[in-house]
Amino acid sequence: MTTLFIFGLLIALMLTGMPISIALGLTVLTFLFTMTQVPIESVALKLFTGIEKFEIMAIPFFILAGNFLTHGGVARRMIAFATACVGHLHGGLGLAGVMACALFAAVSGSSPATVVAIGSILLPAMVKQGFPKRFGAGVIATSGALGILIPPSIVMVMYAVATNTSVGQLFIAGIIPGIVLATMLGATAWYRAWKNDYPRMPRASFLTLLRTFKDSMWGLLLIVIVIGGIYSGMFTPTEAAAMSAVYAFVVSVFVYKDMTLRQVPKVLLDSASMSAMLLYIITNAVLFSFLMTSENIPQAMAQWMIDQNLSVWMFLLGCNILLLLAGNVMEPSSITLIMAPILFPIAIKLGIDPVHFGIMLVVNMEVGMCHPPVGLNLYVASGITHMGITELTIAVWPWLLTMLVFLVIVTYWPPLSLWLPRMLGVM
Repeated sequence: MTTLFIFGLLIALMLTGMPISIALGLTVLTFLFTMTQVPIESVALKLFTGIEKFEIMAIPFFILAGNFLTHGGVARRMIAFATACVGHLHGGLGLAGVMACALFAAVSGSSPATVVAIGSILLPAMVKQGFPKRFGAGVIATSGALGILIPPSIVMVMYAVATNTSVGQLFIAGIIPGIVLATMLGATAWYRAWKNDYPRMPRASFLTLLRTFKDSMWGLLLIVIVIGGIYSGMFTPTEAAAMSAVYAFVVSVFVYKDMTLRQVPKVLLDSASMSAMLLYIITNAVLFSFLMTSENIPQAMAQWMIDQNLSVWMFLLGCNILLLLAGNVMEPSSITLIMAPILFPIAIKLGIDPVHFGIMLVVNMEVGMCHPPVGLNLYVASGITHMGITELTIAVWPWLLTMLVFLVIVTYWPPLSLWLPRMLGVM
């Protein structure tokens, strides 16, 4: 009865068009004040202590670093380097788009930022060279989703906060799956380009390759700073995020000089606005998680599944279906903060590794960002390409199908996620 009331009220509030964060908060407050004797002071205390975690500070720092890089010319240099590497293959600019998205994802941690930064430069160039607009839009909208799988990833930080999993382990675990997915998306682009005989670029000379690598090196070094710093023990993930923000500022303003000091306040304001929005969602989600835990709902669900002799592969299949359905109505941060505290205890009782489960959840979020009705990458790509959501949905389906195949692989083959952190001894 309690479970039905909580989820029924939450769904009813969401159906009114109310923002997810407010719907979560109202659900908790309504339940606590009508069906329990919890004093209002304890709610206020939980709201404060819920975000009093050192790991949460990584989120605004990664957002700030991504905004500096988006405005600071890093994307343009990465596109030039990627084009020099793979531009001569079938669908060269499309492959360059996948590679550039993967590289930029590794320094920004944000999918929408990746789509904007890479798509706004590369899509006009692809159309000018003779590629169909649908092909370019499909490549960029789906490859941009790599931003939440390849570390650093804001969604991974949120999962870590919601489940007390190591951020560093999640970051290391995301590297191999990110490379594999980028390769699969690139293979899909190559096949469609080869099949339809799309344009190819002349092979770049070794000197051009060297020059473009040198130009993009300052941006690429950020990957080394974040991952190398965490793995070596030099930084915690939060300290690495702070370092990445400072480094991105220095590179954008003083090294590349594509951003002036006058533009910095606007970047800071935009980053603060986005951070405040995410932290507000986190606060309400923590309160919702507290309610779920205090009512023993996840534990009861876990025990029920165990009593039913539900196998691990059936549970994982159910999780994927549930998360993909949630992706139809919610964005990744909300899904992670709501679903992770519910599903995580069940996964642990069934013996599923928390890091593997986290990577599987992130891949589900990637898929959700690329399909309607609330696929954020589709809306961002729509703004760049001036294409309708229906047309974009048709454009992304070959790559979306590839992502679903990858989801099956990452779900039922845990070593893909766990091999690297175990080899490096961080697990």
